[in-house]
Amino acid sequence: MSLDICKLYLEALNTKDLEGVLKLFHNEAVVYSPLYGEIKAELFYKTLFEDTTSSDTKLLDLFYSDSKKTSVALHFNYRWQMKNGEHFEFDCVDIFEISSDATQFLKLTIIYDTAPLRDAFNGNKR
Repeated sequence: MSLDICKLYLEALNTKDLEGVLKLFHNEAVVYSPLYGEIKAELFYKTLFEDTTSSDTKLLDLFYSDSKKTSVALHFNYRWQMKNGEHFEFDCVDIFEISSDATQFLKLTIIYDTAPLRDAFNGNKR
């Protein structure tokens, strides 16, 4: 069931569990991120966890596609502390394309407003 894999995803994100999050993604999975761009899932999470001191998510809602049975969207609140000490809290939507057996993510598109954190993110990368 896709709810199970989504809960495992948020747990791995909260604990910066790189191995745990990567086993949820197909080895060719791609992430489309407003801050990191289009990037392979493995490199995205490795970089995200390196840039992160701590994070915490709170699931707000889960949406299933009527037309595409292998798509699910998570709406959650994300509290993110960057390694430079900056802290941000924002709502986010992650849209996943899931394998037909609901055991792996094939693609992730992340949607949120980056304006409040773009300067801190860019400074974190210097």
